[in-house]
Amino acid sequence: MEAGSILNSVIPWKPKRSLSHKPSNFPRFVRASSNPQSQEQKRGYRGPKPTKDWVADWVRNNDDAVRSLPIYVGGASLLAVLFNRTVSGIAPVADASSSQSRADLLTLSLAVTNILTGLVWLSIRPKSISVVNPEGVECQNICSRLPDLVVSELLWAWESLSTVTCCRSLVVIYDSNCILQIGMAAESGNDDEYATVDASKLMQGSVYQGVMRSGSQSYLANLLLYPGRSELSFLPSNTQAVILQPLGDKGIAIIGGDTIRGFTTSDQAWIAFIGEKLDAALSKYANTVPLVVQDGI
Repeated sequence: MEAGSILNSVIPWKPKRSLSHKPSNFPRFVRASSNPQSQEQKRGYRGPKPTKDWVADWVRNNDDAVRSLPIYVGGASLLAVLFNRTVSGIAPVADASSSQSRADLLTLSLAVTNILTGLVWLSIRPKSISVVNPEGVECQNICSRLPDLVVSELLWAWESLSTVTCCRSLVVIYDSNCILQIGMAAESGNDDEYATVDASKLMQGSVYQGVMRSGSQSYLANLLLYPGRSELSFLPSNTQAVILQPLGDKGIAIIGGDTIRGFTTSDQAWIAFIGEKLDAALSKYANTVPLVVQDGI
């Protein structure tokens, strides 16, 4: 066949037929339920389930028995070695040339080590931290000329801290004046009276100067171990922990707690935000703060 005939030949064209649609796999009818909660209950929770450590729970619930366990093991091992030496007919005097004597000496040393370990575990116990009732007088002193907006902010801060955290005392020093002293305070020499805050004396101390110099929050987790606690004499004598929160560069908030290490990390971050909020409210009315405070509203 010639090439020209191939090119001149007409190739018949047949359009493709449309494929018939296969029936869908989806159901034609959908059953609706009037109670969606029943379906959720049937499906249930399919996520990861929390695991429970039975060994840790048992040790926590039987702390005394676990601490005494090395003593029982060491004592039983010691008696077993003595009984074995008596029954086997070996001379009671240790002989270095005897393999049995060397094994007995090694076992006795391990038994004594277990007994000493148990005694150490019983003598060293973590100190339990409990809530302490502050020894003092309850007070509420608010600056007399503060606007209602600032007073509401201060009271909101006190109610929030005393409700959520271990705070039992709150003192706010701003612009060289004590504008708030609320909660528990130390007793003064007179009966049924509390020790007021001497703002000028406090500002001259190392506690105030250190916080204002750093410009960051200072957390005294165990106030009894801090040498500068004498500068906070207006707080109850058994105050356990204190947070010193600066209010900008003009003041400080002193927060006393009733538990050693009672303020958590989230509490400290939250108190820092409260300090910024109080500073923003007080900075608008710094010039209206008087030098004298009077009893609560």
